[in-house]
Amino acid sequence: MKPTLSLQQKSKQFLVILLPILITQIALSAITFFDTNMSGKASSTDLAGVAIGSSLWVPLQTGLSGILMGMTPIVSHLMGGGQAKKVAFHVMQGLWLALILAVAILVAGSLLVPTILGSMDLDEHVRSIALHFLSYLSIGIIPMFGYTVLRSFIDALGQTRISMTITLISLPINIFLNYLLIFGNWGFPRLGGAGAGIASAITYWCVFIISVIFVTRLKPFASFGIFRTFHGVSLKVWKELLKIGVPIGFSIFFETAVFAATTLLMSRFDTITIAAHQAAMNFATTLYMIPLSISMALTILVGFEKGSGRLKDARQYSILGIGSAIALSLVTAVVLLAAGKFVAGLYSDESNVIALTQHFLIYAIFFQISDAIATPVQGALRGYKDVNPAFIITFISYWVIGLPIGYLLATYTTLGAYGFWIGLITGLAVGAVLLLARLIKVQRTHSESITVAA
Repeated sequence: MKPTLSLQQKSKQFLVILLPILITQIALSAITFFDTNMSGKASSTDLAGVAIGSSLWVPLQTGLSGILMGMTPIVSHLMGGGQAKKVAFHVMQGLWLALILAVAILVAGSLLVPTILGSMDLDEHVRSIALHFLSYLSIGIIPMFGYTVLRSFIDALGQTRISMTITLISLPINIFLNYLLIFGNWGFPRLGGAGAGIASAITYWCVFIISVIFVTRLKPFASFGIFRTFHGVSLKVWKELLKIGVPIGFSIFFETAVFAATTLLMSRFDTITIAAHQAAMNFATTLYMIPLSISMALTILVGFEKGSGRLKDARQYSILGIGSAIALSLVTAVVLLAAGKFVAGLYSDESNVIALTQHFLIYAIFFQISDAIATPVQGALRGYKDVNPAFIITFISYWVIGLPIGYLLATYTTLGAYGFWIGLITGLAVGAVLLLARLIKVQRTHSESITVAA
């Protein structure tokens, strides 16, 4: 990365950073997309089982990965401040932390998941698929967290095309393994939705191994010597990483967990409703990769400019990113309106599932608009290393406002399952407004501090 002087230069650098991140995120979400999509083609029961399993796993995975993503602003600030020699040590500490978090999840999951699934009012076949899906998926937890750290390092250097390449290499592996294990092709056992867990786990191992090879052999990464010297655990660096990463992780967890909680609360509805809800939510999550990618790009660019003391440029990147996200959200809204039935048909061949999914997708339009504001704003705030208020805002918006409203509407009105979606939309809208207000305050505070110093 390099300093930019004009809006045209900023737009070019923004796109250079953003586009590979966007392709990477879409490819990563495509792993979950194909798990869900191909399981749905097996049966609505398999789709429901994967939906329940994913609802338990995704919040933990994204939340803990969010903690490790604190590596991105740390490396961006080190590079912007001319302290490249410290990068390798910090990345190694991130890998140690990733290992500890992964082991903790494996132990906790083996103890708690059977009890949680047993307490839910589920069809026995759905419960069995969910349990086996999670059990197989757990094989890939350690490499997935390790890859999160290495990817944060790669992206922080502005080399987002490398992350894109790694993910694009691995995606066909996941699709092919799903083809073999979900449907039992080429003599492999027909495992249904549970097979998607094995496919994803193997894919995560491939992603991690490829990333290690790239980091140790390709320029400019090899010059940092990430694995050249053995570094033991440094609690001081862990504290720095956790100070930034924990609020990021909690922010992401609160957002993803509220969607997961909604799916779990909907287990009281029939299998068709669960399957349709998960199909619509999965597609909405795929579209969410657009504002999420912009958010990640803003963390890198704003962090680099902030670390270099160029606050005006950091603010300009924030405006550019948020404006782009809003414009693209309007495009996705048109897509959902025009092609809702086609999208629903991608997930199931059953007419009742398709019809209900199409209805849920209408509500997803409003998700995109709120996410287009809230998500890039959080990315910009992370670039400023302002992370604590964001997780408080997300908690209040999603768990104190959104989920309770959804539960009340679903339980005490005729809206039924749609009530949960209305509640989520309300929480997302409140969060977007509050986060934007926080970003404006942070930018004003930094500008005033520079003025006073001058």
